Amino acid sequence: MKSTLIIYSTTDGQTLEICKKIFSKLNVSESSNIIHISKAEGLDLNQFDKIIIGASIRYGKHKPELYEFIKKNVACLEAKENAFFSVNVVARKPEKNTPETNPYMQKFLELSPWSPKKLAVFAGKIDYPKYKFIDKHMIRLIMWITNGPTDVKNTYEFTDWNGVDEFSKQLNT
Repeated sequence: MKSTLIIYSTTDGQTLEICKKIFSKLNVSESSNIIHISKAEGLDLNQFDKIIIGASIRYGKHKPELYEFIKKNVACLEAKENAFFSVNVVARKPEKNTPETNPYMQKFLELSPWSPKKLAVFAGKIDYPKYKFIDKHMIRLIMWITNGPTDVKNTYEFTDWNGVDEFSKQLNT
């Protein structure tokens, strides 16, 4: 079994849930772990055979610390079995739910010095009741513009869990 590290960057928790699902499907050793990107800074990445990074989008961008982490650790990441997945609500649309067609994945690949060996895109979740006032109404406006759900009393989960399972299978090979 391989020692696997899953690093995540999340805004509202859906990326962590996807990481947990992936982790549960992997053949991993006892030294494997899931960790927030802020806690990965001091970690010796060389102790892991495989590194998977999952990151969410908010207002059209991955968080700056994602790029900072990758820049600092690109040589190590490149030397390992590795994968990257992006979580964004744009991926709820069939024409934007693959690494090749998702604009945020394409932007990531442009901006990042890392070339992940395996890629995936998953649709996230809109949890209006959980959001603060500004986020709630900004996200609602974005959803209105993009023909998404706008009822702020509801939560909308778009994650394709079967797709997460399929990606997990690819990571086991």
